[in-house]
Amino acid sequence: MTGWACPAPLRDYQRIVLGHGGGGVLTSELIEHLFLPAFAAGGSMTRHDPTSALADAALADAAVLAVGGIRLAFTTDSYVVRPLFFPGGSIGELAVHGTVNDLACRGAVPLALSAGFILEEGLELDVLGRVAQAMGRAAAAAGVRLATGDTKVVERGLADGLYVNTSGIGLVPPGVDVRPDRAAPGDRIIVSGPIGEHGIAVLSVREGLEFGGDVHSDTAALHGLVAAMLAAAVPGVHALRDPTRGGLATALCEVAAAAGAGIEFTESAVPVPPVVEAACGFLGLDPLHVACEGRLVAFVAAADADAVLAAMRAHPAGRDAVVIGSVTAKHPGVVVARTAFGGNRIVDRPLGEQLPRIC
Repeated sequence: MTGWACPAPLRDYQRIVLGHGGGGVLTSELIEHLFLPAFAAGGSMTRHDPTSALADAALADAAVLAVGGIRLAFTTDSYVVRPLFFPGGSIGELAVHGTVNDLACRGAVPLALSAGFILEEGLELDVLGRVAQAMGRAAAAAGVRLATGDTKVVERGLADGLYVNTSGIGLVPPGVDVRPDRAAPGDRIIVSGPIGEHGIAVLSVREGLEFGGDVHSDTAALHGLVAAMLAAAVPGVHALRDPTRGGLATALCEVAAAAGAGIEFTESAVPVPPVVEAACGFLGLDPLHVACEGRLVAFVAAADADAVLAAMRAHPAGRDAVVIGSVTAKHPGVVVARTAFGGNRIVDRPLGEQLPRIC
């Protein structure tokens, strides 16, 4: 049976469902059991093949490629958020920040982005102009070039206004090695700030809901924060993840699986804003599963944790950073939360999509 691979995800779906795009279990199965075998020469590659850049990209936020004696990080992402504009941002800022952050979470300095637009017939030029201007401002603020792009138009009703794809390249400095499988027992786990604000901000305007307070997306570029962290302790920053689709829970679970280690954290230590907590209570959502777009979770060697935390708190994007837990050799691949009642619960990735179309 050598070279054989299951051509479809494990769960019994014959067609794509929204959950396949949610960043949870269905997304992982789609990547592992359909895309990776299909893209591999001869169909033999798996996501655990350490020699494969594609497998590396599946596990991390970006692939790192050695080119002419330097290391380049390369990533791509597509944005289909609805509505196009939401409190604190738009699909334009989101497209720039999301790709910059994927590069940053490999320790890379972002260099350039591409921008691909899928436009629906009938889209107002004013709307497209607002999105393009938002992208330009976000790129300028991040110090990254929008270097190339493409535009396609599809028939009315086929694109919900517009979709954006961005790809990015960045330079990985010498000595920097940040990847999920480097997380190790003893590492401290640091979250850069309050979670869940992006997902709830999008939901509030899309559904016309109010939750007893203003909520704005946390969308932001994080490469400056990452640079400050690496300056404090380059070898001690083992892994970084931005908790976008699937939220903090998915980020923790993916790192635990990649590193073959367990994760333990204190649920009450996770910074959840009151408005996010109220919205999740009302809607029956777990804040750990709600997407962020301007936060990261870091896995840092215990000896360097204080220095990295201080560097994060000195930066505007990390002023509310907190330690929430640690990596353990116990229960490899399993994430455990200590609850407010003194018990433990296993935290898993969501099966599918809690909040569709939030990025």
